[in-house]
Amino acid sequence: MAFLGLRKWPTPVAKPMWPFIAASGLTFYLVSKMQDAAVKSPEFANDPKNPYAEQIARQSHH
Repeated sequence: MAFLGLRKWPTPVAKPMWPFIAASGLTFYLVSKMQDAAVKSPEFANDPKNPYAEQIARQSHH
């Protein structure tokens, strides 16, 4: 008999979801690396709208 819809053995959540969680982490990591590479590219390094332009300029002098 179920009490308020809860069964004796809960439905597994993490076990069937691990591929999606792993893919989400990998996607987040790769997109952040691509964004970092794009922000530091020569085309956008001197763009005044680039929020990291000052930081890139300081790193290029060293």
